[in-house]
Amino acid sequence: MQFIADFHLHSKYSRATSPQMDLENLDKWARIKGIKVLGTGDFTHPEWFNNLKQKLEPAEPGLFRLKSSNSEIRFLLTTEISCVYSKTQAIAKGKKEDLSSLSKGKVRKIHIIVFAPSFEVVEKINVQLGWVGNLKSDGRPILGLDAKELTKIVLSISQDCLIIPAHAWTPWFAIFGSKSGFDSIEECFEDYSKYIYSIETGLSSDPAMNWRLSALDKVTLISNSDSHSPSKIGREANVFNTEISYAAITQAIKDKDPQKFLYTIEFYPEEGKYHYDGHRSCEIKLSPQETKKYNGICPVCGKPLTVGVLNRVEQLADREEGYLPEKRIPFKNLVPLEEIIADALGHNTGTKQVEKEYKNLIENFNSEFNILLDTTKENLEKITLPEIAEGIMRVREGKVVKEAGYDGVYGKIRIFSKEEQKELIRQETLF
Repeated sequence: MQFIADFHLHSKYSRATSPQMDLENLDKWARIKGIKVLGTGDFTHPEWFNNLKQKLEPAEPGLFRLKSSNSEIRFLLTTEISCVYSKTQAIAKGKKEDLSSLSKGKVRKIHIIVFAPSFEVVEKINVQLGWVGNLKSDGRPILGLDAKELTKIVLSISQDCLIIPAHAWTPWFAIFGSKSGFDSIEECFEDYSKYIYSIETGLSSDPAMNWRLSALDKVTLISNSDSHSPSKIGREANVFNTEISYAAITQAIKDKDPQKFLYTIEFYPEEGKYHYDGHRSCEIKLSPQETKKYNGICPVCGKPLTVGVLNRVEQLADREEGYLPEKRIPFKNLVPLEEIIADALGHNTGTKQVEKEYKNLIENFNSEFNILLDTTKENLEKITLPEIAEGIMRVREGKVVKEAGYDGVYGKIRIFSKEEQKELIRQETLF
């Protein structure tokens, strides 16, 4: 069965999240988006975990659904953990060193996604991690725990769990981040690297960027929304063709089988918050080539720039841009439907005009992904404005203008030129 899954999101118990991030709203928005399997997020948080146990019931093996509900949405138990610790790089001056003999090192801030197959396994994980740090403080707990040790703890409880480095390239909290990461999976996880089957590409990178590193050929690239509000789920996602079960999904990820893991759905990476280098406070945005010209120093304030994802990929890449590995999972770049409508109408997202047209399209075509991926232009034009239908087609074909994000500022994807937008607004006014 073909279906779409988004594994990484947060509950209302995480910082800077919407109070609407509860199971009922997640179930509702998964149906609107066209998502079949949704991660629960935040299973380490005591209140959220109690909520999961009270409101979910077993469905297919390892998956859950809302109790007393006819909903076809399935939940898979997931969480994100922030590991903040000190560790020296495994490779220094061209030779390997014994990490156990090194007492001091660089501060690492690595975010890790954990998949678990049952409530019983989650309970055991939570007990062990509760000895390490305060799980009540945040839906994504901050633990002074080496990523390797986290992996060791989780897999000792169940070999069926998955450990996946989250948004692998973002500067501040990622395995390859420019500010606190490593140069390889092996440096981070050491002898537990063999249990790292996958990494999450994050909003600011896509698979094509990751394919430039031969060291990543052995892992599967997944994409998720990392959503903090219900309407943002599915902005990145994964498309499978397997039976609906925890084991089938996790095995498809481990095997990197393109017959079962069909493709990922991606942001245009330029839209991510950390694609380019820069300084948000100085309003300075630079390409990797420009950063090199300034020796990594902000030309406004004289402090080191925040090195973004594209630059970091350039630093670690051992292949040219455009390289295609033999064994790879394809991907499709999309833009959220609300953004397409807003661009076509010349309005901002969240306005009444945009919300009205979004609702109209969903009511007629069942789900956002059905609209973005499958509905023909001819059928779209029967229901919506031709400009919106044209916008959806342009996104599918990659005919967009990209303005890269930097240092925490989202980039922009423009579908229509300013001249086209002016004409659309003039027509709307006349109408």
